[in-house]
Amino acid sequence: MSAEPLEICLEEQDLGRGLRDDVRTGLAATPKWLPPKWFYDARGSELFEEITRLPEYYPTRAERSVLAERAGEIAELTGAKTLIELGSGSSEKTRLLLDAFTRRGGLGTFVPLDVSVSALRQSTAQLAADYPGLRVRGIVGDFTRHLDRLPAGGRRLVIFLGGTIGNLLPAERADFLADMRAALEPGDWLLIGTDLVKDPAVIVPAYDDTAGVTAEFNRNVLRVVNRELGADFDPEAFTHVALWDVEQEWIEMRLRAERRVRVRVLDLDVEFAPGEELRTEVSAKFRPERIATELTVAGFTAHEFWTDADGLFGVTLARAD
Repeated sequence: MSAEPLEICLEEQDLGRGLRDDVRTGLAATPKWLPPKWFYDARGSELFEEITRLPEYYPTRAERSVLAERAGEIAELTGAKTLIELGSGSSEKTRLLLDAFTRRGGLGTFVPLDVSVSALRQSTAQLAADYPGLRVRGIVGDFTRHLDRLPAGGRRLVIFLGGTIGNLLPAERADFLADMRAALEPGDWLLIGTDLVKDPAVIVPAYDDTAGVTAEFNRNVLRVVNRELGADFDPEAFTHVALWDVEQEWIEMRLRAERRVRVRVLDLDVEFAPGEELRTEVSAKFRPERIATELTVAGFTAHEFWTDADGLFGVTLARAD
């Protein structure tokens, strides 16, 4: 069965408008910030795939080990007819679930949602070829804005992997989970991956590898702004910084100006003092009780919580009340 034509909820002009709005707001703020979604042009996606294979970067391996062990159980517990993946990318880890559902039988439709048309077109074509009995229906959209476009009907399982929920600030996370619950029917399921609180000596190197791949990934956001908005950032004038915030229990990625930097972007003249930092990502780490509480507040009941053998990463299966 071939993949269905992509459903487009997010046009190129929407992405351009969003980037302009974020740059205008974030670079005028104190302290300055840019959201992490702008890392992921084609080059940024390649760099992130490289990051996931680095020895320091444990989250991908740890989450994969949980899914490899629990995929059959997830298929049996949920009995889902429709599997929906938010921020799907290549859907590589999702194949562990698709294989388990294929063995069990009953899954009819897979719906990956991602902002990248090219990535989605490539992945849906490959998945349709590899799972010929499965209806593959890609949606080009933003998981913070387009949950109302998820297909209705049947028993649904929504998966949100990779610890991506940690990139949302607490208020954003609460809004996302509430919107997620509003998009589901009672009895539908949510599978969510969360990186866990642990020794910062393990966490920080995952965001500051010795090969410098994460540093290049971080600076890539400046290259995206240069290309898309005609800015004149010198990416090499900024040093990659990864810091553990003990109180918030999150890692922050920043770009630190090594000298005085003046940038022209849109109609803004932006100045960075020597040592001034631009925050590009927050990645929250969780404790199991916090995950369960946030899900409960949003209208879910956490049914299962699994970790890898080393207790580095958690996967929670929750049901919509």
